[in-house]
Amino acid sequence: MTATLLYRIAAAVLVLFAAGHTFGFLSFRPPSAEGLAVYSAMNSVRFEFNGAARSYGEFYTGFGLMVTAYLLFFAFLAWHLGGLAVSRPQAIGALSWAFATVQLASLVLSIVYFFVIPAVMSAVIVVCLLWAAWLVRRAAPGDDASHLVRES
Repeated sequence: MTATLLYRIAAAVLVLFAAGHTFGFLSFRPPSAEGLAVYSAMNSVRFEFNGAARSYGEFYTGFGLMVTAYLLFFAFLAWHLGGLAVSRPQAIGALSWAFATVQLASLVLSIVYFFVIPAVMSAVIVVCLLWAAWLVRRAAPGDDASHLVRES
């Protein structure tokens, strides 16, 4: 397995995660009467905040779409790191470990606050990013990184 392939797998899973997240939170409707009452109140009760009239539903939607934007950026970053892993692995540096750490935090949050699908997707991403970071760290400065391409 190469660092490039691991980063590309992580990118693909991140895109699927973004799509599932967006579809899930935009289409979710509470199944119970109590949940529907809360959902309705979140969308109908408006308040003034920093000069704008907003509802909790708008905050929920805004934060949800912001998460989608970040997931798509992370997918781009993973894909880009996959290219750098071959051409300039020394340029990746600590970014590979920081990226894996952020995704590890996302895994913990998914386990604690969400459910099995985001936790599994987060786990796959974490494994790919940690493995890729470990492979890339082996590329010494000035190395042509050919071992990252050939390694299996």
